[in-house]
Amino acid sequence: MGVEGTAGVTPAPAAPAAGAGGGADAGVIDNGMTLFKNNCVQCHSVGTDVVVGPGLHDVHKRRSEAWLIKWIKNPSALIQSGDKDAVAIFNEYSKQQMPAFAFSDEELKSIIAYIASESATPAEVSAAPSGGPDTEAGQNVGTDAVGNVGGTVDLLLIVLVVVLIVLVITLLIIASVLKNYLKSKGDLTGAEQEMLERRTNFANIYKSKAVRIIVGLIFVVVLVDISIDKVMGVGIQQGYAPRQPIAFSHKLHAGDHQINCNYCHTSVYKSASANIPSANICMNCHSQIKKESPEIQKIYRAIENNKPIEWVRVHNLPDLAYFNHSQHTKVGGVECQTCHGPIETMEVVAQYSPLTMGWCIDCHRNTPLNTEGNAYYDNLVKLHEKQSKGAFVVASQGGTECSKCHY
Repeated sequence: MGVEGTAGVTPAPAAPAAGAGGGADAGVIDNGMTLFKNNCVQCHSVGTDVVVGPGLHDVHKRRSEAWLIKWIKNPSALIQSGDKDAVAIFNEYSKQQMPAFAFSDEELKSIIAYIASESATPAEVSAAPSGGPDTEAGQNVGTDAVGNVGGTVDLLLIVLVVVLIVLVITLLIIASVLKNYLKSKGDLTGAEQEMLERRTNFANIYKSKAVRIIVGLIFVVVLVDISIDKVMGVGIQQGYAPRQPIAFSHKLHAGDHQINCNYCHTSVYKSASANIPSANICMNCHSQIKKESPEIQKIYRAIENNKPIEWVRVHNLPDLAYFNHSQHTKVGGVECQTCHGPIETMEVVAQYSPLTMGWCIDCHRNTPLNTEGNAYYDNLVKLHEKQSKGAFVVASQGGTECSKCHY
């Protein structure tokens, strides 16, 4: 629902919508939350983040309730009427038409009350992905992730320690064998007798400057390795495969039945975000197929209770990084498997790539830009060929500039 624009859009002069300040009761807010999550969350957040349309934080204070109801019920009619705010929002968001929603006035008021309630609640500083059954927030993040930075060094240190222990044991065995040999020998020289009677003075070994330096260096190396491993592993979730509320198999759907990714994830080629399929998409097939399956019955219950399926997000990027999904899939022609790996073979979806900044930059430096049939690049390619001998990669078009992903 493209309800609110950003800077430059003047609020409607009418009074703010009702529901601000906690005027609605809990039942109305809960009903609005259910409606919002089932119909609006694909395009809008209740905060300030832009998804497809604008964030709806405090929209009830910037728009009147009457205006919001008209806009949600029939945005096209409001735009055609010449309403300056509706036209401004339409133009600001690339003239992408929001669909009309056949809600009653009471249902729309409950949605507005829910947005007002969320706007009045302070946002948490950080929130882990919502866990599904038996899934704790934040599990498998960082330290448990596959491919953590420093794993090779850790293995090397373990091997070295094992080798040192084996060497020490071997030396002790050799020393014991030599002593037994000398004891069995009848005619010992003075030097041999002195060697046999010599006792190891561990106190002198400990006080040795060389030994203390070696022990100190080993301690420092181990401490530095652990610190680097922990710091560099922050936010890396490669291999993260949370348990989902419904056991959905990509191997069965995308692999065995060869269902195109775009059928379920309908916005992968046209939106900055790849959407999670709604229960309605599942029902296109499962209203007739495997209706009695225990997992499919979970979808039926979600629809009957008018509650969204709480899928656990697998791929997460930090808020400081901007990523546009359609720019890579539609414009760049990047295949799903490039980033998501052999998704068509996965029973349980796991994060295949590290999704770190270095990984993205390496891709931008090595991936040729897809310029075929795009007249925008014609002159740029000619200029590049005159000034550079290398391939026209993403980095040639500023793909490694900080502002491309951080602004």
